[in-house]
Amino acid sequence: MHAPTIDYSPAVAQARLEGRPLVALESTIITHGMPYPANVETALRVEAIIREGGAEPATMAVIDGRIKVGLTTEAITALGQARQVVKTSRRDLPFVISQKLTGATTVAATMILAQAAGIKIFVTGGIGGVHRGAQESFDISADLQELAQTDVAVVCAGVKSILDIGLTLEYLETLGVPVVGYQTNELPAFYTRTSGFAVDYRCESTAEIAAALTAKWGLGLKGGMVVANPIPAAHALDPALFARALDQALTAAQSEGIRGKAITPYLLAKIKDLTGGASLEANKQLILSNARVGAQLAVDFMRLAP
Repeated sequence: MHAPTIDYSPAVAQARLEGRPLVALESTIITHGMPYPANVETALRVEAIIREGGAEPATMAVIDGRIKVGLTTEAITALGQARQVVKTSRRDLPFVISQKLTGATTVAATMILAQAAGIKIFVTGGIGGVHRGAQESFDISADLQELAQTDVAVVCAGVKSILDIGLTLEYLETLGVPVVGYQTNELPAFYTRTSGFAVDYRCESTAEIAAALTAKWGLGLKGGMVVANPIPAAHALDPALFARALDQALTAAQSEGIRGKAITPYLLAKIKDLTGGASLEANKQLILSNARVGAQLAVDFMRLAP
């Protein structure tokens, strides 16, 4: 039995050869999270910030059935304008690869590919979780189970605020996944800095988080860690404004029968319209902030690596 071949970009291959820290990046933010050209501009800026922080970005995707760890500028631009790109999670990877399709990786799929490539730090916008009304729909993101079994730390702006944050945290606790606040006691909620829910641990520096990761994996404890970094205050949405937009978006989704993997991109697009584009700017700024933290974490973690 032969595992699919991983294609490393020239920049990632060189970083691996030199033993430099790497930071994984997802690609659904390019294909499903933002419109063109904001998606491409943001993706390239994220990569630049990670390089400025002393690490090498490795954006993940499957292109024509080939696993890509690291994308060139041309590939990111093409992906940002492509149509019929499969939103690819754990269940989709075998078919996207075997049928030679093009797929953008979710949090779960990016974690899988990062682990296969030996990358321990991953930067994203926000993780998926338990959807509102999950007690009836059983709609729970595969991201949570992946965090329980895949040894990759996820730097994010907390849980996407369109979700049931309380139930998501309960699920993560059951799975034994630590939720760490970077310089915060309260879990951020993507567009907003607060959620009303406490994190498990607060760390003031990325060096503290790197030490905890080293201890966790050194003990043989499987799974990742959620590193929650609040959106910069200057770019956070007003909680009341966001709550109104979310209520309207959820009502529209229900009336239009939107569900499953289509629900998150639908809600994000709807909220962008309802907030006059403010949520798109917030989305850009939070991922840039996460990139800064993720790069430093990757550098600190590599210093501690045996």
